[in-house]
Amino acid sequence: MGQRVCIIGGGVIGLATAYALVRDGFEVSLIEARPTLASQTSFANGGQLSYRYVAPLADAGVPWQALGWMLRGDSPLKLRPRMDPAQWRWLASFMAACRGSVNQRNGAHLLRLALLSQATLQQWREEDHLDGFQWRRNGKLVTFREQSHFDKARQKVIHSSFQQALSANECSALEPGLQGSAFVGGIYTPDEEVGDCHAFCQQLYARLQASGRCTFLLGKTVTHLEHVQGEIKAVHMVDDVLPVDQVVLAAGHNSPALSVPGLSLPLYPLKGYSLTLPLDDLTKAPNVSITDYDRKIVYARIGSQLRIAAMVDIVGFDASLDPKRLAQMRQLAQSTFPEAGDYQHAIEWAGMRPATPSGVPILGASGYRNLWLNLGHGALGFTLACGSGRLLSELIAQRKTSIDLQGLALHAA
Repeated sequence: MGQRVCIIGGGVIGLATAYALVRDGFEVSLIEARPTLASQTSFANGGQLSYRYVAPLADAGVPWQALGWMLRGDSPLKLRPRMDPAQWRWLASFMAACRGSVNQRNGAHLLRLALLSQATLQQWREEDHLDGFQWRRNGKLVTFREQSHFDKARQKVIHSSFQQALSANECSALEPGLQGSAFVGGIYTPDEEVGDCHAFCQQLYARLQASGRCTFLLGKTVTHLEHVQGEIKAVHMVDDVLPVDQVVLAAGHNSPALSVPGLSLPLYPLKGYSLTLPLDDLTKAPNVSITDYDRKIVYARIGSQLRIAAMVDIVGFDASLDPKRLAQMRQLAQSTFPEAGDYQHAIEWAGMRPATPSGVPILGASGYRNLWLNLGHGALGFTLACGSGRLLSELIAQRKTSIDLQGLALHAA
């Protein structure tokens, strides 16, 4: 292609973008501030590849629901107000997006991208024999404890050929581990998938290294982007300068710090937590991926481990483990699947999900001729990575994109 693309960010979004570009014949340089790839948000996320259940967090009634949550000791949402204008701007935009019509429109944008991502991963798996990351098509069951919540969800799938509403007994028949649980019903999506995001990133890394078309600059902190007359000329690092032809910014919640004049990125980190539970007996853990809707906690069996993920903490840029939040999540999980394993020896993790107020990622042009954006995937990074990378490669190659980018561009975020 004659042009080298520089990608800033070595998580699942940056690596999937690099892979899509290399497949299309580009030469790529990937810069990652950490000495290892996929060691932050992509390291131990929920593991669910949830393509059809991609409703944004912002929805009608959520602000009132959030107030109720925050009065509870076991709230899935934690807000710590800070003297940070970026946090208040994000929260104000989030509140503005909490309307049913906006949620429906944004959900449609996410679904379009998610289905492209599913098709893209399938293509890479079949054509490139990409494997080694515990991928399974195991289906997903969203379970409900409140009848009103289940009734509302059931109305949405009456005419769906992809999802089914199941009674409590049908949920238990599908997933015996739910026998005797407090769930009143669930929404089942048979073609949802699961995988190990970190292992997926390592597989992409190995393929990119073997291609000879991708150079990795690890442990390199980008300080700023050199720009002249609406074009990025070079990427400056602490101890190096890299002249560039094209640049993709995929540095997650750190991306706003690398912004250039005229480019405002509405991103804020939403901290989430996970527990990874070793399994001695696979029959004791759910085979189907489970989302406990009312407790906002997800379960995914990844190989011989159970990944449990939950919580949304809007607490600034503090990625440290919160023992109280982890203990809360452990107690909730143990009450749902008490025999799954030794919860006291589960591996603990916290990560910062880079989110837009609308829940829709920012893909495509930035306003600078050669600066492209692949940002803001929130909790859906693994789910949306392959499709997002494919779109960026199509844009840079000046080809017609596989899907309409309406709602995904910066001005629509």
